[in-house]
Order: sequence, then C-alpha cells, then structure tokens
Amino acid sequence: MHIQENYSLKSHNTFGVAAQARWFVAIEQESDLVDLFAQEWIKPLAKLVLGGGSNMLFTQNFDGLVIWMANKGISETIVGDSVLLKAAAGEVWNDLVQYAVKKDFAGMENLSLIPGSVGASPVQNIGAYGVELETIFDSCRVFELATGSFKTFTKADCGFSYRESIFKQALKDQYIVTEVSFRLSLVPTIRTSYGAIQEELKHRGINKPTIKDVSEVVSAIRVSKLPDPSTIGNAGSFFKNPIISATEFERVQASFPEVVHYPATNGQVKLAAGWLIEQCGWKGKVVGHTGTWKNQALVLVNHGGASGSEVFAFSEQIIASVNERFGLRLEREVNVI
Repeated sequence: MHIQENYSLKSHNTFGVAAQARWFVAIEQESDLVDLFAQEWIKPLAKLVLGGGSNMLFTQNFDGLVIWMANKGISETIVGDSVLLKAAAGEVWNDLVQYAVKKDFAGMENLSLIPGSVGASPVQNIGAYGVELETIFDSCRVFELATGSFKTFTKADCGFSYRESIFKQALKDQYIVTEVSFRLSLVPTIRTSYGAIQEELKHRGINKPTIKDVSEVVSAIRVSKLPDPSTIGNAGSFFKNPIISATEFERVQASFPEVVHYPATNGQVKLAAGWLIEQCGWKGKVVGHTGTWKNQALVLVNHGGASGSEVFAFSEQIIASVNERFGLRLEREVNVI
C-alpha cells in the first residue's frame, strides 16, 4: 500500500476532467483498509471512495484522501438452481456480467455494459432495461471507517430505492464496500419488454432469446446510444428519470400527450428524462467545451478541455429549461464533488 500526494484524478473519472487529490491510495486487499485506518493522521481527513469513476463529476480538487478500490476476485456457490456469485469491489462491473453470462448464470444480462465497478453497484443501486440491482442483490461486505471492522449488509439493510441506497443517505461516508454477493439462477427469466430490446431481437431474427442474446442486444443498444468514455468524456446518464405521482403525470400528459413514460412502483409513473431534455432543444447541443450527446440527450459530454464546473453549469441550464417547460425539476444521477 502506497499513499501518494497531489495525485491527478483525470484518469480516474470517465468525464476526463482535470482534478487533483491531496492524497491518494489504491486498495488491493481488505487488509490494506485496516492498515490505512490504523494510521492516526488519516482519520481526520475528508475521504472519497472511487471505483471506476464513471458516476463522478469533479468541479474542484479534492482536499483529502481518495481511496481507490482496486481489489479483485470472483467466486460462485451453486445450490440447486440458485447461484451465489461473489465479486470484489474493484472488479469491473461489465466483466462480472460477462462472467455470469458465459456461465449461464441468469439475472445480470440486462445490466450489460453499465460502466463502473462492482463496489459502486449497491451504492448507486444501478439499473437498466427493466432490471434494478436490488432484484439480484444478496448482500455486501463493508468496512466501517469509525471502528475499523467489517460487517455484512443484507438487502433489507441497504434501503434501496430508485438510484439510491443507505450508503448515499443515512450512512454516507461511513462505510466502504469491499465485496458484493448476487443471487442469480440457472433457470433464466428473460426480460425483453423494456426499451428497444424486443425491436433489436426482432431485427436479429431471434424469437427465443437466451441470456447471451439479451446481453448482446442490450450492449448493442447502449453502444448505439451512448458514447465510449475512452473516446469522449462522459458519465453515462447524467440525470435520473423523474418518478412522479399519477396525479402529476395526468397534468403533464394533458399538455404533452406524447410524453414517454413507464409504470413505476406504488402507482407512480417514471418519465424519460432524455425525452424531456430533447423536447427542450438540448439534444446534440454544444456549449463551449461541453454539451449533450448527439444520440442521447440524457448524456452530457466533455468535447475536450471542459472543466467540471463548466459541465455543472451546463447541467444547470438544462434543469432550468426542463423545469420551465414541464414544471418538473430534474435530479442529477452523478455525484458532484
């Protein structure tokens, strides 16, 4: 374990914006965390845990310690048709999904090609194409900063809701996820009703899709809509899809009958944030060094040389624009530092 000073974070955030950490350390095994927090000078520092940096926007330098989870390891336990798949926090999320798909472990295939690390998945409660992480989540192993001990959090402990968890709310900055366990199955439930999956399957002439087919189709759809962070800086979906009451939805639909929407829990309705943004004329728009992606208005991009503050200011304009036209205030999905 090596603690570095004045460390550049440009390669540790997929937006590719320039920022520095006062201190930086890579965690390659759980014992590194124990050793790290045994040092008294570490305890009062502000701390930020990073995985793939795919859901982060740095608007300033971080005057504290950045802890990069770089631990690796995947294992599985099969009992009957049930699979308990465990992965270290530092594993790349899509690598784990492809591992599961190749072994015919069903449940993760709709979450293919989501950027980021395994450790961030329960923190963000990631989801895509009709599947939320909480539906396959079993538990996670965490390190408690205050005590230097390890605990296990069950699904009930995590307080999952749409793109939220207890790690972003009541227990923010108190725990570090070191390993995540997922409950998968050898008997697949194919989910193809959300988004453009069925259309793409039909285009490929696939009538009885396997989980491999679903994974490939989802990946293809994402590639067609979303820019590659290695080519152009971005953090994927920048805003959450608004979830509103049935009454509020009636108000919006009365003025905009064509509004793109999906059913949500408890009789609520989920609106497509990308559609709302596009209707306000932002799709493909470039302002300075930033803008929205040409194929998906929900994605903000760094065209080269953009600062985090510039991207943030641009997002403020979009929020104001959507609020003015639809009476709805978008929330950012990315974490802003």
